[in-house]
Amino acid sequence: MKITRRELLKGTAASVLGLAKLEGRGREQGGTEDFAVKPYLQLGRNPSVSSMQVVWQTPDVGADWAVEFSLTRSGAWKKADAPAVRRLAVQGMRPRRLFNAGVTGLDAGKAFHYRIVKNGRPVFASDAIAAKSADQSFRLAIFGDMGAGTPGQKDIARQAHLAKPDLVVMPGDIVYENGRVSEYDSNFWPVYNADETGSQGVPMMRSIPFIAAPGNHDLDVRDLDRFPDGLAYFYFWDQPLNGIAAPEGSPIIPPLVASEANRKAFMDAAGDAYPRMANYSFDYGNTHWTIVDSCPYVDFTNKELQSWVARDLAAAQAATWRFVMFHHAGLNSSNEHLDQQHTRLLSPILETGKVDMVFNGHLHNYQRTFPMTFAPIKTGTLLVGGRDNKTLRGRVVPGQWKLDKSFDGVQNTAPKGIIYVITGAGGQDLYNVEQNDDPDSWQKFTDKFVSKIHSMTVADISGTKLTIRQVAADGTEIDRFTVTKQI
Repeated sequence: MKITRRELLKGTAASVLGLAKLEGRGREQGGTEDFAVKPYLQLGRNPSVSSMQVVWQTPDVGADWAVEFSLTRSGAWKKADAPAVRRLAVQGMRPRRLFNAGVTGLDAGKAFHYRIVKNGRPVFASDAIAAKSADQSFRLAIFGDMGAGTPGQKDIARQAHLAKPDLVVMPGDIVYENGRVSEYDSNFWPVYNADETGSQGVPMMRSIPFIAAPGNHDLDVRDLDRFPDGLAYFYFWDQPLNGIAAPEGSPIIPPLVASEANRKAFMDAAGDAYPRMANYSFDYGNTHWTIVDSCPYVDFTNKELQSWVARDLAAAQAATWRFVMFHHAGLNSSNEHLDQQHTRLLSPILETGKVDMVFNGHLHNYQRTFPMTFAPIKTGTLLVGGRDNKTLRGRVVPGQWKLDKSFDGVQNTAPKGIIYVITGAGGQDLYNVEQNDDPDSWQKFTDKFVSKIHSMTVADISGTKLTIRQVAADGTEIDRFTVTKQI
């Protein structure tokens, strides 16, 4: 449902000149009078069908900010929660303010409209859709390895916009190369939160919530003395904090490298998101999602990590669909990163937890396994590399798999085992194009492998039916399958 700017501004004394200013202001991210980054939607710390978080960034200047919303075109404007504010003031960048306000009282799956008010004057407006409930059908767009500023990234952004999803899900490597504020400003916000659809971007984030898992390009570089604006994942995403409560320096969360001043600046801006937001879970519609930080610094033999994943899945058995998302694909046929198999150690836990599908990135292509089970042989062998030849790069984890080759996703739609989907062709340069037409180079568990074109996953969920389509950058469909289940 669309609403005009004039309708959105109903009840104000906006003039024609004022409307023109509202339309034009903030078109260039980061250098405008009102916004450093225009408003975008997040599911928040406690996702709900009746609430949504509106997040925006401004220059470091004092002002009276508020969010107002309406549930109908002609309805009265209501005040949202008073916005919380944090200051982002790290070395090497112009300070800005991070605002976050909760809109509550929404109706599941229905349209609402919101506007940002500065010093009593509306300066931004958008429409949106509330989160879907468990009895409503919905659509997901899923793609990783995106924020590289490439033509491929922008092509996939346009396809995602055309798909009209209810939620966008990103399995890591949100921005390249080092997870910095400056990289979000150049490669992310302009592409997914543009003012209009064009060759450089689309206006998605202001109307559709995005949610993300961290990848190695988001969290691997933890030297804040080298990149004081790094680890920006912890600044910009408003996601649940219900994951592992492990301290920095544990086998799950490595220490930061930072001077006292740089650490304080980071902690002031990150707030309670660091370090817990690296692992979390949430529900959307009739799905449950478990998000795991899979960076190689994480010890996947750690019992605390394994127990948290097992407990989270055990508590989610009422969900119709159970999905797990982490960046590093342990079951991968690309010659690139073929030996990074540490996440395979979770497979028995995921099988016990009755997981339906695992979504990964890291490989810049599309891959799909047969439905399968996997039994690791012990814990495998640690990989060590890097310039210092001391950096952990993961594990080689041999094991035994069992494949369900009778599943075809058309006639037989009831898989025996987990389907692992790699959807990492969201924008960065493609991996292993030479393997696209060479099935002899694929691992035996791989059913589909498309590496010669950027692509994204579209998932349509209606009750006990799940349809997956892989859509290429030119709009063609390169894979499709359906999964059904009995409850």
